[in-house]
Amino acid sequence: MRRLDGAGERGDRPSHRGVNLFVLGMSPLAFASGDPRWCSYRQALARGWQVRRGEKATPVYFYKPIEITDKTSESEGKTRRVPILRAFSVFHASQIDGIAALAPADATKTVVERVEDAEIILKASGVPVWIGGDRAFYNPAGDFIQLPPDEAFESPALRASVALHELSHASGHPSRLNRDLSGKFGSSAYSREELRAELSSLLVGSEIGLPTDIPNHASYVRSWLDVLKQDKREVFHAAADAQRIADYILGFHPDYAERPAESADDGDDDTSSVVAPLAA
Repeated sequence: MRRLDGAGERGDRPSHRGVNLFVLGMSPLAFASGDPRWCSYRQALARGWQVRRGEKATPVYFYKPIEITDKTSESEGKTRRVPILRAFSVFHASQIDGIAALAPADATKTVVERVEDAEIILKASGVPVWIGGDRAFYNPAGDFIQLPPDEAFESPALRASVALHELSHASGHPSRLNRDLSGKFGSSAYSREELRAELSSLLVGSEIGLPTDIPNHASYVRSWLDVLKQDKREVFHAAADAQRIADYILGFHPDYAERPAESADDGDDDTSSVVAPLAA
């Protein structure tokens, strides 16, 4: 999902990131039209466009640090930084008058080229890949990825997607992004890590152009729901971690490593509203 840069251009600016990519990507407006462009009311006015009367805005989110007095400190006047979750409103291009039609997309890579991109990433990561058995997994103790033989997959693209999913888990090794990989199947820690790997796989697959095979059977759905019920802010934490994982993985490919890492979700002061603090 991209912020509007002008006319019908797709723009060079970074896509919305983290949870906002999922919020906007699931919007019927973007999903049905195939147009990824969004902007705030103020941004539209600045470009001479007009949001149609009666159109409903879509909220997106970002964290803004604030300084507060540290009441737990013995030092008088000491402060600490607290991240506050803020929301601001954006509108889809289809809700705006005066904007040009979306420019045609650049030529996309072939499936063979996309699979090769995944192989470049996998090799550059340095994580060993062992072939054999009938299931794919990452072994934290041995720090290796295990994949079934190629013929076990329906297509090379699906194999590449599965390999990148396991690389998402491998990114949590202490020598890399250092996440908790100790959770046993069915535990809260396991569900949290699996949710991060699935979301990052979706981000990486979307960027490269590979299919994403997200499990939808009852055990996965139930475990994710349990985690989200325990902490309603977990979806924001998981999406932020997934974005970091995706950035880390894409950084192994020269075509994607140069993409800006800063978030495009800066918000507009006139439309922002405090939603909830992460800490008090």
